[in-house]
Amino acid sequence: MDIEKILNKKILNRSDLIYLMKIRSAEDIEKIFKKAYEIKLKNIGNKVYYRGLIEIGNKCIKNCLYCGIRRDNKNIEIFEMTKKQILKSARWIYENGFASIALQSGERQDKEFVDFIEDVIVGIKKISNNKLGITLSLGEQTYETYKKWFDAGAHRYLLRIESSNKIIYNSLHPHDPLHNHNTRIECLKDLRKVGYQVGTGVMIGLPGQTTEDLVDDILFYEKMDIDMIGMGPYILHDETPMGKEFKEKVLSVDKRVELGLKMIALTRIYLKDVNIAATTALQGLDPMGREKGLKAGANILMPTATLEEHKSKYQLYNDKPGIFDSAIESKEYLDKSVKNIGDEIIYNNWGDSPHFKKKCLK
Repeated sequence: MDIEKILNKKILNRSDLIYLMKIRSAEDIEKIFKKAYEIKLKNIGNKVYYRGLIEIGNKCIKNCLYCGIRRDNKNIEIFEMTKKQILKSARWIYENGFASIALQSGERQDKEFVDFIEDVIVGIKKISNNKLGITLSLGEQTYETYKKWFDAGAHRYLLRIESSNKIIYNSLHPHDPLHNHNTRIECLKDLRKVGYQVGTGVMIGLPGQTTEDLVDDILFYEKMDIDMIGMGPYILHDETPMGKEFKEKVLSVDKRVELGLKMIALTRIYLKDVNIAATTALQGLDPMGREKGLKAGANILMPTATLEEHKSKYQLYNDKPGIFDSAIESKEYLDKSVKNIGDEIIYNNWGDSPHFKKKCLK
């Protein structure tokens, strides 16, 4: 097959995506990245938007086999930021022109947590004169909770499907009554009904995952009409069942980085106008991973603004980068890196998904 011919098709099919995902030639892979960047320029521009990420707590009711903050990991120091601490970080994000904030934590569904998040959202809107856009990544909740947080002022929500393959998904949560693939999908549908810009994503390079699975993940994004995507390579955590079981079997670092970049590029080529994050997990395997992600079609970065005293306590995987950097250091590094690759950081703009905006105009 002719890679140039495929890349110049108006609409790719599943077979095209599988063929491109399997390409191994460095020269041809670079052609894929170049095409993805061209499509990014056409639909997004050379623009990069920041989401100031605050990891507000690592207490979690879930027991995912891959996650460092899973319920049964007793070797982590539990922390929960106060409203005052969160607003302090939010104020720094606002004053530095990020325009958007993302709140992430371990998963909780109790009333105290739900009410706390509502109060924090209202507080963020107040200190920023309603100018900070708010993304939440707080796991599965009820429709009523999603609506409560939306009405308080949040407008984007990221809930990763982890894998659109039900068998793979279940392998991450065996015999766990708190996890159900269909429930995860229903939550994504609820988020859409409430009015959020809906985000999801997968882990790349999971045990047992095939090329076809990854392509089906991209098709899942289309089927679910997703507005923003956050996905990254699987990285082991030593104190998890999967980290111990697959330590000697996981794909090489180079292969996982390659697959991570291919997923960004092919998602950009196929879906064109969605927001795509270059994740910290890419940087965790490659010091230039996020920058390479931008050149492969990503347009969102999420520099961490978690209080320095808590950064090292929120590690979903081994050797998370930047845990000893201050928010200022992270910003300065990214500003320079983005400029060096020829993209432009857009400050004081929410950077909402063009895909979502187009739907609103219909």
